[in-house]
Amino acid sequence: MNVIGAMLSSGRLIMSQLWESVNGLWFYGFLATLKAQVKKHLVVILDNASFHKSKKMKWYWELLKEQGVEFYFLPPYSPELNRIEILWRKMKYEWLPFKHFEAKELEKAICEIGTEFGTKYNLSFY
Repeated sequence: MNVIGAMLSSGRLIMSQLWESVNGLWFYGFLATLKAQVKKHLVVILDNASFHKSKKMKWYWELLKEQGVEFYFLPPYSPELNRIEILWRKMKYEWLPFKHFEAKELEKAICEIGTEFGTKYNLSFY
């Protein structure tokens, strides 16, 4: 399972799950949905995943920019600067039990983390 997410400055977490590899078009769909949910100015901070910088996605990035989405890329090889990497690490190694999950069980566990983020599941950056 692949999970993609956005941590908003409000503390809200928005996630999406897919039982396929993430590609640029899927990522664009996630960002378009995110923009539809966030009515304010949206600044997206990205690492350098290949689908973030794909040349064939340039047209889609331009569409998002026209809607007021700004993009900032972190320096290469700097996961310590990417706040969502801290979330993924917590999710994998602390919040999810170390066990075999059936597909529906894993989907439910990840959905719970997304729903309970900020109450039952918390991050601090200090």
